[in-house]
Amino acid sequence: MKRKIALYFLLFTASLLHAQVQCEDTCQHVHGIDLSHYQGNVFWEHVGQDAHNAYVYLKATEGGDRIDPTFKKNIDLAHRHGLKVGAYHFYRPITNQQLQLKNFRAQCRPQEQDLIPMIDVETTNGLPTAQFCDSLFKFLEMVEHEYQQKPLVYTGANFYDKHLQGKLDHYLVMIAQYTDYEPRLKDNRDITMWQYTAKGRIRGVNGFIDKSRFMGRHKLREIRFRHYEE
Repeated sequence: MKRKIALYFLLFTASLLHAQVQCEDTCQHVHGIDLSHYQGNVFWEHVGQDAHNAYVYLKATEGGDRIDPTFKKNIDLAHRHGLKVGAYHFYRPITNQQLQLKNFRAQCRPQEQDLIPMIDVETTNGLPTAQFCDSLFKFLEMVEHEYQQKPLVYTGANFYDKHLQGKLDHYLVMIAQYTDYEPRLKDNRDITMWQYTAKGRIRGVNGFIDKSRFMGRHKLREIRFRHYEE
């Protein structure tokens, strides 16, 4: 009985230690975070001092009319404290693309961007895959035309495998998969970035935060925003 209790204690202690060790503490990849109004008030002076995090993506907009209420404040403060910043839009496939682009463009101003725009793709809104893809790629082309560079596409591993296999070969992708092992997509395409947890911790943010890192030899320069005058 004592041996069983001791074993359970060791296993419990090991699980606690594992929970405290985060990916960026044990690897040399380039790491970053993304956040929105769900994180509440952010103390950017502390976030900017975290040497593990090189970039941040901030939610700017969703659909045709939603604006994240913390975006303007967060992008100003993130820049002030030395972070490379990008904006992302949550895409709604059944909402008019022109309205969505207008909404995003009003917040994601080129002069404020260090990183290419990111399009968050998580739902088909009930559309069949073919119709959903027609909607999505029309929007991606509009974003590329507006900003003169292809956006980064964020989506989940399962969502990609079900709806987007073989269709995003010309785009950089960030794949969300909350496991201890690196994601592998069914079409074996290259993954630029991996969002490996939605329950990360960082000084300056109360509660959980999404964390990501670059895969393999991919580097931050690949998602650098190219300004028009360059």
